[in-house]
Amino acid sequence: MWYGFGGRGFGRGFGSRGRGWPYGAFVFEVDGMERPDGGRGRRMFQRDELKLVLLKLIADEPRHGYDLIREIEGMTGGAYAPSPGVVYPMLTLLDDMNHIAEQASEGAKKRYAITLEGQALLDENRERVEALMARLSELGARRRGGEAMPIRRAMQNLKVALQHRIQRGDFSEDTLHDVAALIDEVAQKIERLR
Repeated sequence: MWYGFGGRGFGRGFGSRGRGWPYGAFVFEVDGMERPDGGRGRRMFQRDELKLVLLKLIADEPRHGYDLIREIEGMTGGAYAPSPGVVYPMLTLLDDMNHIAEQASEGAKKRYAITLEGQALLDENRERVEALMARLSELGARRRGGEAMPIRRAMQNLKVALQHRIQRGDFSEDTLHDVAALIDEVAQKIERLR
């Protein structure tokens, strides 16, 4: 469930301009979202951090909401992508605050460009914005550096398969030794790989 807080109280819903969000709201997920490491709870961004990230990306190049989601997902190597339910209300808020302005574009997608007020906000928060963008890039580097993902997946598969067999309890003494020998053999082969 997504909630917003602002100067006019507490609300829940989509968008601002009287459609559920108080004007000047920030958005966060109370129930917790999936973290990049697969856990739940901690948010990727606090309060107005997503606002600054979106402004920075729009300052770099006018963008649609979907473009922003894809760009953040690309920066993090697929580890994190903000949901449309967060991004689109935030774009409406930024537009209401005159930090971005809708540009003419083809189709139904709204493309936004930064305004002078939005650029001033970025300039005032330059160090913070740089730190946020570095956080996203670092997450992407860790994700891309995790090229060993197929190995981790295979290790997890082996662990699950062994747990299921052990829980079934149908291992004979010989089968236990055979499984241990297979694992030892694979370990030795991996050590010899160049």
